[in-house]
Amino acid sequence: MSALDVQDFIQQNRAVADQVETFRGYWESEKHWEARREFILRNMNDFKAEQLDHLLSLSMVWANNVFMGCRYSMELLEKVKEMAEGIVVVDAPVFKTRDEIMKNQQGR
Repeated sequence: MSALDVQDFIQQNRAVADQVETFRGYWESEKHWEARREFILRNMNDFKAEQLDHLLSLSMVWANNVFMGCRYSMELLEKVKEMAEGIVVVDAPVFKTRDEIMKNQQGR
């Protein structure tokens, strides 16, 4: 689902789109929210209504990893990256671990 597909989906499924909008955190920038909303919309059909909190948690894990560099278990990161396959985040920040920084400085 591309950004254009997301907009088409939202226009054609107003009730679902309105429900998803209620999941936006007040702290989320437009860029952050658009990416997380796409994650939610792409994966909604794979979760039952009673599993919605789980989907929202996974969307936050993915967004926290992409936008803030938060780290999680490899198993969890693999799962959310698979769920987010195809989502394009323009100008996503690039994070380096302390170990990567130290390794680069030692090589000089």
